[in-house]
Amino acid sequence: MQKYSAPILARDQLADFAAKVRRSRAKLILANGCFDLIHAGHVRYLEGSKQLGGELLVAINSDEQVRGLKGNGRPVISASERAEIVAAFRSVDAVTIFDEPTVTEIIRLVRPDFHAKGTDYTTDSVPEREIVRQYGGQVAIVGDPKDHSSTELLATLRVEVS
Repeated sequence: MQKYSAPILARDQLADFAAKVRRSRAKLILANGCFDLIHAGHVRYLEGSKQLGGELLVAINSDEQVRGLKGNGRPVISASERAEIVAAFRSVDAVTIFDEPTVTEIIRLVRPDFHAKGTDYTTDSVPEREIVRQYGGQVAIVGDPKDHSSTELLATLRVEVS
């Protein structure tokens, strides 16, 4: 059985990845998030992102950023392992880990054609929307309604285990 995983790229490899996508005349799609405790909402977000048509780069928040966003005890899974899990999805073409509070620097570096966000956003509430629009990119809202949450899943597990 052949194993397939998308590459996990360091920051200094992203410009080359974006250039390769552009040379192939494909669109570049950027999705981002914590991806701690993968659930159906994550799968649908990534599938919806890929359906925009092109190569999907997924930027994953570092452990420090997840802790800042979600609180102590998070992430449950390390950034390197979250990247490995996300890289195994067939819809994903490359993964990177970022350590800034927002994905702005990744956007500036790769200039995606589409910046895909989940349905907990609107095109006007995406923090990076102005940067994307300045160079002619588009913000796209994809996935299913926000009915899934790693935080809620963890709360349920803690109650059931105790």
